[in-house]
Amino acid sequence: MRPTNRRLAATAAGLVLLPAALVGCGIGGGATDESAAKPARAPAEEAAARSRERVQAYLDAMTAKDVAAGRSQLCALLHDGFDLGATGPNGDFADHFQVPEAAITGIRSGPAGQEVSVSVSVAVGKRTVARPLVFTVTRDGGDWCIAGEAPGGAPAAGATPSGVAPTRAS
Repeated sequence: MRPTNRRLAATAAGLVLLPAALVGCGIGGGATDESAAKPARAPAEEAAARSRERVQAYLDAMTAKDVAAGRSQLCALLHDGFDLGATGPNGDFADHFQVPEAAITGIRSGPAGQEVSVSVSVAVGKRTVARPLVFTVTRDGGDWCIAGEAPGGAPAAGATPSGVAPTRAS
């Protein structure tokens, strides 16, 4: 082969491979990826946002006495216990309790997931008492859910502020 033919063959091979190289670089069409167009949230930011959403939905359900909506915020492992006690004498959805105010006061990472601190005002008759609670929110498969509820105090040292003012349950 003469040197001119080699150059011509190399150029032809380069031109044949060029479209594949351009598609691999994102130039020249091909599949578009919308996630590349907008930056993804940092994992910690995503966890805090999802945890806030789940707990706020649960607080709203408590205020509205919507047992099904409250149950849907919980991880599947908690459903049986919830079904047995939610509307009982000390349950979150007991008929004799009213929840005039519920506010998320902080979110932080904990050993079992995100810990969401809340203050819930509970009214029984003419008496109203504010109770601090901590909800643990975790991922269960591809979804976020409430994995636990416990009495709580003020947000622990090092707790990350939730990013917005406390929200009231509607």
